[in-house]
Amino acid sequence: GMGKSTLLAALAGVLAPQEGYVEFDGVRRRSSPEGELALRRRVAYLPDKPWLPGGWTGRDFLLAVARLYDIPASRAMDHSTRLLRLFHLEREGDWLMTDYSAGQQKKIALAGALITEAPYLLLDEPFSGGLDPAGILALKRVLKRLADDQNVTVVMTTPVPELVEELSHRVAIIRAGRLATFDTVENIRRAGGGLTLEEALQHLLDPQALENIDSYFAEGAE
Repeated sequence: GMGKSTLLAALAGVLAPQEGYVEFDGVRRRSSPEGELALRRRVAYLPDKPWLPGGWTGRDFLLAVARLYDIPASRAMDHSTRLLRLFHLEREGDWLMTDYSAGQQKKIALAGALITEAPYLLLDEPFSGGLDPAGILALKRVLKRLADDQNVTVVMTTPVPELVEELSHRVAIIRAGRLATFDTVENIRRAGGGLTLEEALQHLLDPQALENIDSYFAEGAE
């Protein structure tokens, strides 16, 4: 891998950085138990393959996560109902999560991140894992509104340039564990010749790939 998931885990405090440090709002991760506890209530982290307590219902899971983030019970109950509706899990919310499909497990995990109401969301490939078209559309709109209207900082990883182009204000490109680019989508496109973000990234990071594609079809036509 390129190091995307490792970086996100370090930001979340799950892994200790080998160099440097992680800081949110002037509070450094792993600097003190009190500071770390405060950060854990302000930062929600969703790994690519989260563990879910299978013996619980989806609703119970959401309410338990809300308690960890000190969300008042009445607000947590209302928010859990809205999240289950958002992801079309109204009926399944009272099922055991062991009975969920892969896509339903992804949805309830995403709902678990959203119910925290944390001002920082760290999401590792949130659009992967069997999310259906309705779930993808709902998640895109929710993340965009959280960022634009509620000042929530969303840091997500994805290998899909179209998602980055649609949702992101700034983009960090990681290549072989190193930060290759950190800029706005528009500036990256401009540096790549005003192309789509996907073509600009290939032009900047792997120009040989486009030539290989052309060569593949040209040689096949001979």
